[in-house]
Amino acid sequence: MVLCILKNTIPQRLSLRQGRASWLFRLLSGLARLDSVRTMTASATAPSRYIATNPTVADGWRLERLTTPSRLFGANGLRTGPDGRVYVAQVTGSQISALDLAGGGVEAISPKGSEIIAPDDVAFDTGGNLYATEVMDGRVSVRDAGGATRVLRDDLPCANGITVHQDRLFINECRDGGRLMELDRATGASRILLENLPSPNAMEVGPDGMLYYPLMTANEIWRIDPEGGEPQRVTGDLGVPDAVKFDPQGYLVSTQVASGQVLRIDPRSGDKTLLAQLNPGLDNLTFVGDRLFVSNFTGEITEILAGGETRTALAGGLNWPLDLAIGDDGRLYVADGTYFYSVGDDGALETVGMLFTAGYPGFLRGLAPAGGGAFVVATSGGQIGRYRPDDGETDYLADGFDQLYGVAIGPGESIVFAELGTGSVHALRSGNVELLASGLQDPIGVTIGSDGVPLIAESGAGRVVRLAGSAETIVDGLQRPQGIHVADGQLYIVDAGSKEVIAVDLASGERRSIAGGLPVGSPPGVDPKPLKGMPPFSGPQGPFAGITAGHDGTLYVSADGDGSVLALRRT
Repeated sequence: MVLCILKNTIPQRLSLRQGRASWLFRLLSGLARLDSVRTMTASATAPSRYIATNPTVADGWRLERLTTPSRLFGANGLRTGPDGRVYVAQVTGSQISALDLAGGGVEAISPKGSEIIAPDDVAFDTGGNLYATEVMDGRVSVRDAGGATRVLRDDLPCANGITVHQDRLFINECRDGGRLMELDRATGASRILLENLPSPNAMEVGPDGMLYYPLMTANEIWRIDPEGGEPQRVTGDLGVPDAVKFDPQGYLVSTQVASGQVLRIDPRSGDKTLLAQLNPGLDNLTFVGDRLFVSNFTGEITEILAGGETRTALAGGLNWPLDLAIGDDGRLYVADGTYFYSVGDDGALETVGMLFTAGYPGFLRGLAPAGGGAFVVATSGGQIGRYRPDDGETDYLADGFDQLYGVAIGPGESIVFAELGTGSVHALRSGNVELLASGLQDPIGVTIGSDGVPLIAESGAGRVVRLAGSAETIVDGLQRPQGIHVADGQLYIVDAGSKEVIAVDLASGERRSIAGGLPVGSPPGVDPKPLKGMPPFSGPQGPFAGITAGHDGTLYVSADGDGSVLALRRT
């Protein structure tokens, strides 16, 4: 259903900067738990979400896929379509896909790069028209049965929950002070039912004709007559409800994003029954006849069976792998926005932390090992923090930046980080922030040279610069450099534009491509629309293909295009 406020919220930041939301962090901290380390695997034969290329490698190297590609860009809103397929909205991928339950096939109905941007929830009318909320752009769009798309409204902040009942279209805004309204399907004209709601979300009209909606920050479910009148509280004391639908027997079913519970609720009494206990991060649900399916941020679609049993209808995976790092324990760690993983020897993703675990710093982008099991991180909320997952704590070291990406630790434990939004690079030393460079074109990747001097991937200028008093070009002629890493006198560059990994000898300047045709960046021919984010909870979101090296010289690359991690090993 949604990549709403909670999915991009930095709870600790809210408690400091928006006092009205501090109670929400306490609620989530109490509800959220990972009873055991989560392990995710997927079929090795599952097709990915990326139009395949044919990777090539240079002599002396071999390429392996360390983790299985993802089939979706996460999974948010779910709705059963007129054709019986399950339609899945994917916010970060700007994509709507249809899952065929019989054959397992996935078709991109509104693919990445098309007119619908950051879809969070979807609904159909009787004519087969698909309506989608676009949470980051505050829009509602309609895609007709012939495939043509038009914007119905573009002025609805955090437009999120959506449903159609008897060809009447209802939407709400998932934000503090959000509204619930009916929109005219032809003109977009609105009729406001309710205002000043605490983060309403995915909703549905019940058999009694009442419109049921969850209030996430109130931790309650309410209903109202679509014709107007006073709203009525149905139930509360939940696990942060983010979606409600009705089963064929007329009972309310709701996913709980923080607790991972799927609850069946009697709309008359409010009594609750636990249908299944899953991992936190549940987002939406849909019924296909009597069959119940729920979505998770990871892209996993799960069928809920009788007796609390479950079946994976579509395996989850990495949503948007960003930066990579080798920890003190020698394991590979992956920053994946709302999740932080380590990668097992068998390629399984093991959850180290996620949005609803204590002390999680927020949407993770940049990553650098800091010793003692800690990591210095850069978040999409504009913060630099020291994250200690074992302790469930984050110490925020600096704040207020515009689109942070790469981060690295240099001599004397100085922290160097790239601020793409302002074209600046900063160093944090002894609690003080120092400007190292300004006026750069999209600085994004950061590494430290063998001489202790920072190197920066200036993505917009197609070069890598060395910051020793001024920005000195050491590599140019690139297309879109992102992740960079120095090891054994070699500078390794992920060029998301040319889709290759380039090695540059820092002594001689000799360069060569060691791998090409990689699933990094956008698929060939796709021009993705910018993701604006949801200030103040998240700044604009963009891709970042990170790279690091293991102790044995293996290079690891975050293939953000197909949602996997690649390994380049010497032969």
